[in-house]
Amino acid sequence: MKNKKIAPVLAVVLLIAVIVLFMVCSSILKKYMPTKEVEDLNDYYALTSEEQMAVIKDNTVLEAKGICVDGKAYLDYNTVHDALNERFYWDANENVLLYTTPTDLVTVNAGENRYFVTKAENATDYTITRMDGDTLYVAIDFVQQYTNMAYTYFESPNRVVITTAAGDKEVTAAKKDTEIREKGGIKSPILKQVKKGENLAVIETGDTWSKVASEDGVVGYVKTKFVGDTETVTAASVTNGYTEEFTHIKKDAAINMGWHQVTNMDANGKIASVLSATKGMNVISPTWFYLNDSNGDVASLASLDYVNYCHQNGVEVWGLISNLENPDASSTEVLTHTSKRQNLVNQIIALAIQYDLDGVNVDFEALEGAVGDGYIQFIRELSLKCANNGLVLSVDNYVPTASSSFYNRAEQARFADYVVIMGYDEHYAGSDAGSVASIGFVKNGVSDTIAEGVPAEQIVLGMPFYTRVWALTPKDTAGDSVEAASDDYVSYDTTSQALGMDDVQKLLTTNGAVASWSDADGQNYAEYVNAGVTYKVWIEDASSLELKLQVMKENGLAGASFWKLGLENPGVWDTIIKYVN
Repeated sequence: MKNKKIAPVLAVVLLIAVIVLFMVCSSILKKYMPTKEVEDLNDYYALTSEEQMAVIKDNTVLEAKGICVDGKAYLDYNTVHDALNERFYWDANENVLLYTTPTDLVTVNAGENRYFVTKAENATDYTITRMDGDTLYVAIDFVQQYTNMAYTYFESPNRVVITTAAGDKEVTAAKKDTEIREKGGIKSPILKQVKKGENLAVIETGDTWSKVASEDGVVGYVKTKFVGDTETVTAASVTNGYTEEFTHIKKDAAINMGWHQVTNMDANGKIASVLSATKGMNVISPTWFYLNDSNGDVASLASLDYVNYCHQNGVEVWGLISNLENPDASSTEVLTHTSKRQNLVNQIIALAIQYDLDGVNVDFEALEGAVGDGYIQFIRELSLKCANNGLVLSVDNYVPTASSSFYNRAEQARFADYVVIMGYDEHYAGSDAGSVASIGFVKNGVSDTIAEGVPAEQIVLGMPFYTRVWALTPKDTAGDSVEAASDDYVSYDTTSQALGMDDVQKLLTTNGAVASWSDADGQNYAEYVNAGVTYKVWIEDASSLELKLQVMKENGLAGASFWKLGLENPGVWDTIIKYVN
């Protein structure tokens, strides 16, 4: 009887064991069996409509989407500008797309299939630009016309695979049939079945899984053991080979330029005395022109007699155009509206021709980052007309900083003949006391400008003829007398005035101040107290100027320029001509 009672129990136990074993085996199999789940590529590319198109650039799936209309692929403007070719410029105010070649301005009005190369009309068999709400889309065929890139379009789903000349790529052929999975792991969904011998670009090689891209734009992971030997393919060999060749007007001699501040017509009559005080100067830049309103009109203080006198003395005249004189004139308004910007360009060129100028010097300062693209487009458009009229174009720039990167010095250098570094105002009116142009500030300004992509032979180094005399006046923060202020802490009101070289020396002599050399600053430094006010002076003189000229020479720069004529001690020209002649 006992055996009969035990048998059912054993059967139940055995059944439970079998079930547990089956569950354990199933769990193990489930853990180690690759998933056969296939991800919908529409979901993978995050496409939400039939018109949308995925964009894969250099084996990276971009977040931005294009569109496919009437069998033509279009990219959104930001993708074109930021990822493919920054030279495309979209004026959203006047609905015009521009592209500037080294010799021509290409113009496309929104929604048209025609475009103009300068004044020559051309036509396409497709609409070049399309608007979808506030988003501009540009036909990829038109982008390719001016960009070194290749592309292939694929359907189901819509996607375009773009290759640029961004760098060499590693490619391989799959060793056997396999799958590209979304992530590195057998449980990750399958994106694409890969046949043995199919070409893959290898993005990253890992011990177990490697990141790859298929030729039809699927980017994911395959097992590393299925990746064959790689070979390097030069990206340029699979693009369309489009190139642009820029030329520049280059002077045979080193540039020795002085800025001549002219604030009224009478000042032009002093040009003879201004020139006679210099040595070896071959370019003068009078501050004659400025933006006078928000339509791009220019005010002028130019004088033909002035130019003729300079030419008779072997000195070129590069008229300066500024945006600082009329506070009611909006630089942003002018630079971001094509009609107003081109009005400004045309007026500058007309004045240059009228007064027989040799060049134009652009000095647009205090711009906002949002106007950066418009400013660069202004330089491009101005450069074309300067080149057509034999005018040298130079552009003044701050020492590079993160906040001024939108001035895009590398692009300036492609179109302008010279890029001028204003190597001063390290400390300025309203800042803490310090040097106007310490040697470290100047050296960094030059090296950073070169690092941004400006060739040394196109750089003119601007140097100051002025010094700031800083006055530190103790504050009576407690409302008591200055004498009652704490011995531990005294705050100051800091003000300054800019003086020429001779005036600074007179001031120091009057106050019995003795200067001593500062290796850290690369200039003489003096300090004195007068009526309870502490004066600090980092002195610009022949000694400090010589160090800056050495930086110019050592870096193979195009020359030097000086702000401003009339503030120098006459003896500094003997130092200048040792380095610039």
